[in-house]
Amino acid sequence: QLQLVESGGGLVQPGGSLRLSCAASGSTLELYAIGWFRQAPGKEREGVSCISRSGGFTNYVDSVKGRFTISRDNAKNTVYLQMNSLKPEDTAVYYCAADWRLVSGICTTSKGPYKYWGQGTQVTVSS
Repeated sequence: QLQLVESGGGLVQPGGSLRLSCAASGSTLELYAIGWFRQAPGKEREGVSCISRSGGFTNYVDSVKGRFTISRDNAKNTVYLQMNSLKPEDTAVYYCAADWRLVSGICTTSKGPYKYWGQGTQVTVSS
């Protein structure tokens, strides 16, 4: 059973940076497309970014394009989300998740196909 653990969250000032990590155990992460999602208080969980199994395809929600970068190191069983130029509206709990379909070459930021979820890490952007 695949298990995911996020880390790297914290408190950062507007304009600052954080790098989130999503570490996998129990299975080989390279089998799965991975997505990053976030949920702010009182809001729906939304897709932020995703990366295909090989890392050759990535996608981002418009609000983070040019600021966030997703990457993966399959040898380390880890996916990263580099977040730059952070804004207060980026404040949320961030989750990583694995797509159960074992598809190649694509990924989606829609929640539907994601079966395995981490516990989340809090990101707070505030001065």
